[in-house]
Amino acid sequence: MASSDSQDVPPPISCFIIARDEVDRIGRTIKAIQPHVSEVLVVDSGSTDGTVELCRSLGARVLTNAWPGYGPQKRFAERACAHDWVLNLDADEVVTPQLADEIRWLFSAGEPDHPFFRFKVVTVYPGHERPRLWADWYNVLRLYDRRRGGFRDSLVHDSVVPGPIRPRQLHGIVHHFCYRSLGHLAAKQDRYTRLQTAELSKPRPYLVLRLITEFPLAFVKYYIMRRQFTGGRFGLGVAAILAYYRTVRVWRLLTARGGGELPGV
Repeated sequence: MASSDSQDVPPPISCFIIARDEVDRIGRTIKAIQPHVSEVLVVDSGSTDGTVELCRSLGARVLTNAWPGYGPQKRFAERACAHDWVLNLDADEVVTPQLADEIRWLFSAGEPDHPFFRFKVVTVYPGHERPRLWADWYNVLRLYDRRRGGFRDSLVHDSVVPGPIRPRQLHGIVHHFCYRSLGHLAAKQDRYTRLQTAELSKPRPYLVLRLITEFPLAFVKYYIMRRQFTGGRFGLGVAAILAYYRTVRVWRLLTARGGGELPGV
């Protein structure tokens, strides 16, 4: 591990966060990462709840940019960073001490010789401080040299493109406080599926088949394979909402030209 002297000087990394109306969550995100990077940059897209003022009070640099979609907003943010090495976090993600120490160790002898690193982002339910047993997670490339790659322009899929270089895996994790309630999860999924409808295109026969099978298959995926069953009744609600909005997405794609909607959607 790095020496105590090097631990006192944060590595030359800019952490960037995109946000809108996240005053209740973003403070924890900034506080967890700030001692371990040289810059925290927040790109806000029109908050009215005090998010901007809170971020500035915590020492973050804040820029405002009208919302262009997930990928374009993150590209705007990564280009605005002061350093070439960047770490992307969402406003509801909190770096664990283990991951922070691992990142510091990577830079303890200078810049890493590899340009891309990924880590697991693990879901934490509302009202909890730690992930549940066998919590669902996804593996993301979020620490990288922006000179070698960056976010793509997709409105929906905000992922870094590493080219032919395989990212290296970090062992520390991020805690993801990804929804405030089941109602918040449903609202997020509704907005997300509308964006997907604007960007995706599938053949009609394929969509008709998917409409018939989507809900049961998606429910099994989320409840069993993504282990929402370990979350009790709340996990059952999460799986049902996610499966329902997967079905809504198929319906919206199928009826995009005719302007149809599912009842109540």
